Order: sequence, then structure tokens, then C-alpha cells
Amino acid sequence: MTQDSQDHALELTVEQTTPMPLSGSLRCEAGELTALVGPSGAGKTSMLRVMAGLMRPRQGRVRVGTDVWLDTERGLFLPPQDRRVGLVFQHYALMPHLSALENVALPLAHLPRTERLKTAATWLDRVQLGGELIQRRPSGLSGGQQQRVAVARALAREPKLLLLDEPFSAVDQMNRRALYQLLAELRQSLNVPIVLVTHDLNEARLLADRLVVMDGGTVLQQGTPQFVHRSPRNARVADLVGIHNRFRGIWEGPGDKPGRGRLRWLVSGDQPTDSDPVLEVIDKGRIRVGQEVTWMLPGDAFELLEGASAHGQADEFAATISDVRHLGETTLATLRLRAGPGAALSISVSGADQRRVVSGTPVAVRLDLAMVHVMPKHPHERLRS
Repeated sequence: MTQDSQDHALELTVEQTTPMPLSGSLRCEAGELTALVGPSGAGKTSMLRVMAGLMRPRQGRVRVGTDVWLDTERGLFLPPQDRRVGLVFQHYALMPHLSALENVALPLAHLPRTERLKTAATWLDRVQLGGELIQRRPSGLSGGQQQRVAVARALAREPKLLLLDEPFSAVDQMNRRALYQLLAELRQSLNVPIVLVTHDLNEARLLADRLVVMDGGTVLQQGTPQFVHRSPRNARVADLVGIHNRFRGIWEGPGDKPGRGRLRWLVSGDQPTDSDPVLEVIDKGRIRVGQEVTWMLPGDAFELLEGASAHGQADEFAATISDVRHLGETTLATLRLRAGPGAALSISVSGADQRRVVSGTPVAVRLDLAMVHVMPKHPHERLRS
């Protein structure tokens, strides 16, 4: 990371209980994209409003590079017009009586008219909107084209921070993919922090360098998408990032190899039995012996084996395929394991393996036990076996 990117990083801390709970901190480097994810009412847009200066928290601090925009301890609060923020909304927020060119020129009122329109045209070209389209009003543009105008307008004032509030949810899937590509191309030349609010986990995984998982106004966990999906802090985070393969177990202590522990998978019921499989998984030294746990596996931790019989290895299980859904390049299915009446795995299959995923077919599956993540069980949690 260069010193230049550090000098332009976003740092935010906020803490309040009224009028609505909002708590947490985050950092986004220049050139990075951080995605705020969580359910409706999680506080994602409120965090964005604090960054933009549209909301003043009871306690907090916002700094971008060397510029401090908010510091409640010092009584400092810069209004939105003084923050150099580019903000892209879900429903575009374009002026209906102005052309695309005039909409992009709006934040450039400090320039002479000729220069203002020339700069606006340059930004519209950068978002791949040109020709006679730039003279059309919003009603004459498609949803994807309107969003390109909104992005150009946000960037025209050369912001120090770019905020995207559900920017792609109002456009169809084809336009959405094109806008993803546009954002990826723009990022290569934008040396500013970018914060995205989204409900779409696939979108967050595709676009973001970092995820910030929120619920009830609180930041629960943050990190790279891979880290959060493979090591959720607790079961609630696992829920919010869409991890389906979560199970109950009992931690039985050290395993046969250094750094490994014994995890009994409760597939037969609430109480452990001799028929429940014991898995040797990574031991991080945080779980006491005999503790009831939740454990999980990411969707890429499974391998369908040749033939329908497991080979007696501790990481291999016989199963039957059910609940098959073909989604073009991928197929989603449930594997009902014969190890126990409630044991089931949700898998995603692509490539040649898709031909083998037929409902009712017996198969064998290998689990990558190095990818097992173990968490203490919450007392009110309800999980599959």
C-alpha cells in the first residue's frame, strides 16, 4: 500500500443509542471498495448518511485523508456541500427537466458555462454514454443509462469519497452486469475510497475488497469477503452472509495430530451417540472440552466422488441427492447424508459435475475438514443437524 493511498483513506467511528442505535468503525483505503451488508434496518444507509454529512451522530469521527469532516468531541461538523462527497442513489435522483449533460454539469456551478458543459461531456464519455443520448432528459433514457448519468454526476465534482447507496438494484440483470464492469473500469483510475450499500451478497462478493456486516445498527464483523465467509464471528454473521451449511456439534478436545481437535457431529439428535461422526478439524484453542458448538463449511468445501460409496475415510460420507435447482452455469442441490436422519449439505456444482446431479441419485461426498469453522453455540440458536 502506497503512502498516497493511506493519505486518502476513509476512517469512520460512530456511537449512539438514540434516536436510533448506531455503533461501529471502519476504514476504507483509497482505491478500495468497502461493501456494507445486512438486512433492512441494519443501519447501512445511516452509516452512509454520517459519512456524507446528512446525519450528525451523538458521538463520532469521520476523516478522509488529512481532512476531518466530523469530530463530535471538538464540536466539528462539516455540512455535505463542504465534504467533497460523490453520492449515487438507488433511484438516480436526476433532475427530470434537465438533459443528461445538464444533470452532470450541476455540481460544476463554480466553472464558466462552456467549461462546465465540456467537463460534463468528458465524464459522460467516461461512463460510456455519448452521442445524442447526452441531450436526452431522464425520461428518454433507460434505467441503466440514467444510472450512468448519476455516476458521472457524482464523479464530476472530483470527490474525495464516493458513496453508492443500492445503486444497481433498480436496473435489470443485464444492465447491472454492465454497470459492474463500468465500476471496475472506473476504479482503476479513481484513487478515492468507495463505500457501497447493498442487500445483494453476490454483488458484494463480486465488487468489494472488504465487507462490513451490520445488524441492528451495529458493525458485527469486517474483513475480506473470503475471510468473513470462511470465518464468521458468530452464527448471526453466518446467517447474514448466507452460509447455509451450519450444524450442531460437541467439542471433544485435542485430536491425534498437533493443531487438530475432535468435533463430534450431532447427526442423530440433541444428545451425542456413538454413531455420530467425529471429525478432526483445526483447533484454534478457543473452545473448552464438552462445549456445544455450531460449526460450518463454505460452499466450496465439498467434492463429489466417483461412484456412490464412501471409502471408509473420516471425511467421506454416502448421501442421496435431493432438491436440485439448475441455474444455468451452476446447479444447487441438497445432499441427504446416510450418517444420520437430519444430516444434509447444501452444495453448488458447476462444470462436468452438473451432469451427475440428479434428484434421487446416490453419491459419495468428501468434506474438506481444513475449512471447518467452529463457533460457540448461542443458547437460542436453531440449526440443522
